[in-house]
Amino acid sequence: MEKSEVKQEIKDTKGRVIATKVNCNADCNGKEAAETVKECVAEETKQAVIEVKETPRPEKTAAAPRPRVGIMETAFRDAHQSIMATRLKTDDMLPICEIMDEVGYHSVEMWGGATFDSAMRFLNEDPWERLRQIKKRMKKTKTQMLLRGQNLVGYRHYSDETVREFVKRAIGNGIDIIRIFDALNDLRNMSIAAEAVKKEGGELQMSISYTISPVHTLDLFAKQAKDMADMGADSICIKDMAGLMSPVAASELVTAIKKKVNLPVQLHSHYTSGMAAMSYLAGLEAGADVIDCAISPFAMGTSQPATEAMVAALKGGPLDTNLSLKKLLPVAEYYEGLKKKYSDIIMGVSGVDINILLYQVPGGMYSNLQSQLKEGNAFHKFKDVMEEVPRVRKEMGYPPLVTPTSQLVGTQAAMNVISGERWKVVSKEVYQYFRGYYGKTPAPVDPEIQKKVLGEETPITCRPGEKIEPELEAARKEMGVWMTQPEDVLSYVLFPQVAKDFLPKKFAKENCVDIGLEEQASPESYAI
Repeated sequence: MEKSEVKQEIKDTKGRVIATKVNCNADCNGKEAAETVKECVAEETKQAVIEVKETPRPEKTAAAPRPRVGIMETAFRDAHQSIMATRLKTDDMLPICEIMDEVGYHSVEMWGGATFDSAMRFLNEDPWERLRQIKKRMKKTKTQMLLRGQNLVGYRHYSDETVREFVKRAIGNGIDIIRIFDALNDLRNMSIAAEAVKKEGGELQMSISYTISPVHTLDLFAKQAKDMADMGADSICIKDMAGLMSPVAASELVTAIKKKVNLPVQLHSHYTSGMAAMSYLAGLEAGADVIDCAISPFAMGTSQPATEAMVAALKGGPLDTNLSLKKLLPVAEYYEGLKKKYSDIIMGVSGVDINILLYQVPGGMYSNLQSQLKEGNAFHKFKDVMEEVPRVRKEMGYPPLVTPTSQLVGTQAAMNVISGERWKVVSKEVYQYFRGYYGKTPAPVDPEIQKKVLGEETPITCRPGEKIEPELEAARKEMGVWMTQPEDVLSYVLFPQVAKDFLPKKFAKENCVDIGLEEQASPESYAI
């Protein structure tokens, strides 16, 4: 009888044939059938083998831990500048230096801004000596200062020679980090100082002056951050001088900047509007690295959020500062004593100033306008002046409202209202602004207003510093014997009128000589 076979395919779950079972008819003996099936299955299986090679997986590496959030303490500079008109003396600072040095701050801001002028003008102190004395006591913590670009720590532009010499002496006397900003965010006005910081081996922090206007967009700020990085910035600061930056804006801005640059971002704000602490948290969650805070007795109000509050709020989470409240306690207790000592000049925390949010102007500008109008018996026009401010600012090309442009805008608004005719009266500073001597405006100024102010004069378009002649050598000759250290010439160039009174007194004190500055105690023994 002929042998017949019936084949049956065996498939896997994907429909692929992996074996063929062969069944013989009844005439086939069992052994033959079994061998046939075995051979067929083996053959089909051999043909259906699919080689699967597993792609090697990259070894898992733990993500680098985020660096701890840093805190810059402002108690030696911006805190007392904000709440007590920069009147804290060097002798008030020195006793607490070593204790603050043990806290673990990212840095301590202790120089620059208005402290330089105030030290000589009101406290009869040498600002350079303050810097040396604090640096001598703070050996673990970086010292930081605020520099107004080509304005240095003064109120006008100085020569390139003066800027380079000032930065050299500042770093040479103990400054580690220099934060540079410009009132118009004109990077040209920051370039010479930035170049000098890098040359002298300092840490360069470049600042964006935060403001709100139709032209100040996220893209603009992010581009400025990228340009700053290209100029050699080691970090970027978002400087919110008016306390206008909301938590939403802080998050969006930090995110936009971090997409453009791989640099640390530091946040600076003021508590005037009540949003600063919330904005700090939102900014940190978006990737910011350092925040500016003030020890609690000198915090809030027109100052910064309290250091201890931010440390406690961030403790235990991914944004932990790793600072100890126990180490901050003696600092707070010391400053509580200073707060009582200067209770007659320290401004109390008066709550949120809603006018900051309503008019979008800094608290200092708001209060200054009130004072000016009261002195001029025109306070009844205050509301009209506040409504004039945004018009003037638009016509001036939307300058950020920070020193000195906030004063220019505020004063011009007041003049426009009081005189009864807009732009009829213009200050010398506003005239220079329209001439281009403050720098490039964020948006073009109104051409009709510019013509009214300048007439047929054409404004400059170059960097303003290029127009200023060297001034140090002439200053050395004018000072004569009163110069007892190389830094004195800088003090004289920056504040000539103040230095003419201060430097002779310093000379007499250091050399123990009477130069006739004391008032005559008794009449002359004979006629002179």
